[in-house]
Order: sequence, then structure tokens, then C-alpha cells
Amino acid sequence: MKYPLGFYSFGKNIGIKDTSLDFAVIYSDVRCHAAAVFTRNNFPGAPIYVGRDHIKDGHLQAIVINSKNSNVATGEKGIQDSYQICETLAKSLGIKKEDILPSSTGVIGVPLPIEKILLACETAKDNLKPGNLDEVAEAIMTTDTKKKISYRTMTHDGKEGVMFGIAKGAGMIEPNMATMLSYILCDFLPESNDLNGILKRVVDQTYNCITIDSDTSTSDTVVLMCSGKLGTISDQVFESNLKEIATELSKKIARDGEGASKLIELTVKHGRDDHQVTKIGKSILNSPLVKTAIYGGDPNWGRFIMAIGKVFDEPIPYDSLEIQLGGISVKGANNETKTKLAEYLKSNEEIFITVELNTGNFQKTFWSCDFTEGYIQENAYYTT
Repeated sequence: MKYPLGFYSFGKNIGIKDTSLDFAVIYSDVRCHAAAVFTRNNFPGAPIYVGRDHIKDGHLQAIVINSKNSNVATGEKGIQDSYQICETLAKSLGIKKEDILPSSTGVIGVPLPIEKILLACETAKDNLKPGNLDEVAEAIMTTDTKKKISYRTMTHDGKEGVMFGIAKGAGMIEPNMATMLSYILCDFLPESNDLNGILKRVVDQTYNCITIDSDTSTSDTVVLMCSGKLGTISDQVFESNLKEIATELSKKIARDGEGASKLIELTVKHGRDDHQVTKIGKSILNSPLVKTAIYGGDPNWGRFIMAIGKVFDEPIPYDSLEIQLGGISVKGANNETKTKLAEYLKSNEEIFITVELNTGNFQKTFWSCDFTEGYIQENAYYTT
């Protein structure tokens, strides 16, 4: 595993909930150019307020994350706790508190065990190790069943750099910029230095195309930090690698949805524009009837018709509509086709769906997962 130059990190247990890793810090030995996007939920977590404040100048040098207890719906005290965390960590690392972005994930509405977190911040510098980002990927997990990591190497002027991404998220996920957190680090800078524009374009085509349960988290955050230690690289190469990493992490989040047994990839083709395609794509993948049919291997193609038709402000001509599952055309399926569909759904862990609207030339891909009994069990007793 390769890491970008100049980044140090750690993950450790500080006793927030259990004995698993629950606290992490990522630090760069130089001040980085940075960009971030955050949740559009009207009740964002306290770290979102602080993160928006600290990212305004386009620079960061560290990220601090706690899991198992989200600093959300905690009022002014929660916001002050986030500022205090940054201030305490800044003293340990010898950097500006404004160059630290905080994140928090876990149960909503419970005050942070702030003394435990501040103590961990005070000793943070002693725990840092070069690279080590896979440990951070573990420390930010909540209901995730596996770490989510993706990286790419890039070469320019004889220098090999690394773009490294981690993420967490398994439930309360329909990013709209889950609980979704993602951090991407690089030792190259794009030539234009337009990190905001590049990140927003990539997020719209990747993370914002995930839905597990239609719930937009209060804590969604995606952060991009670039040290520029290896100089610049073309925007095209930079953005292409960023999109590959974000796509891979998005699919890992969807595949690891709470209780999920299948990854669903839906491509909506020949739509009028992004607005139409996104509304219909999300309508299909957010339908509990579609998601449970895929889980059970039920070839009930009428549920797809329902999910498309219920987007009442985007009427699609039925005669020109095409729907395929695994390359099998489903509209008007007879018994023989239904048997093939059932076999496809039952025998594959990745389900590919294509919907052709035939209203234009716009195309977009979305990712989700099926609904199983495991989702109910995970969320019915989440805090108990």
C-alpha cells in the first residue's frame, strides 16, 4: 500500500463506546490546499459549522475524527466542543487551529465525552505514524463491516505521487451536496489549483449518486487535501484519478449498506438532463419495493414501472421506455423471461440495471443495495 508524501496519521481507542478504534487524526507536515463539501441537511452536526468556517481560506493541515458518538443536535455546547477540539489539537501539533477540520460520526443527540477527546488531542503528536491511513479507515467505522480504501499512483516529470482515499458509511445515506465521511489526500496539486471546482464535479458524479436508504445524514463530509510536495499535474489527470477513487469508494459504501446482500448499479440513459435522470434514478433505487424484490429474486418488473411513474412531474412515454436487468429486457416480460430474471437476481451479488428514457441524450450511473432483514435489525435496535 502506498501513501502520499508528508502525511502522518493514527487511529486509536479512547473508550467512547467500546474497545474498537474510535478516534483518529490525519496530519500533513506542510499546510495543504484543501476543499470540502458538506451535507445539505438543515440540522448539520456541530463539526460541519466549524469545518465550513475553517475551510473558507482553502487551506488545511489536519483532520480530527471521532466515531461512535456524533456531535449532532448538541446545540451551542456541541459547536464550542468542536472548536475546543481543534484548539487543543493545534497546540499538540504546533499548527493553527483554523487549519484543522473536525468530523464526528455515530449516535445523534448525545453530548461528546469531551474530556476523553481533549486528552487524546493533547497527546496526538506522539501517536502519529507516516502514512498509516488504513488505521484511520478502521477508526472512522460505525456500522460499517469493512474498511473502505482506494488509491492511485500518478507520474509526472519522473515523480511518482499518490492520491489516497478513505471513507465510511453504511446507513443514513443519500448524500446531497451518510453517515458518510470521506477524506482524499494527494502529494500533487492540479495545475489550475481549482480544488473546489474539481471536487464538486466529482462529488456530483459519485458520492451524490449513492443511496442506501434515502436519508441524508447530518454529518456528510468529503475533504480533499493536496500538499503539492511533488508540484503540479494536469487537471485532467488529477480529476480522472479523483473520480476513479470516489467511484470506487462510493461503490464500497453502497455494497456495505446495512444488511445488504447485493450491490445495485443503475444507469439511466437517454434522459433530458441531469435533473430528470437523477429524480428517476433515485426514485427507482429508493423504492423499498424495488429493493426488496431484488433481495428476494422476485422478477416483479411492475415495481420498476411504478418507481418511474411516481415521479409525476417527469412523465416518461411508456411506449419508448426500456428497462433491462442484467441485459434482459423486462417490460412486458412473459413467464419464460421472468424465470430468467429470477435466476439472474438470485445468482448474482452485483445487479446491473439499465433504464432508457428516450427523452434526450443525458446519462448517469447510480449505486445502491438491496433491503434485507438485516437493515431492520441494525436500525431497530441501533442505540439499544
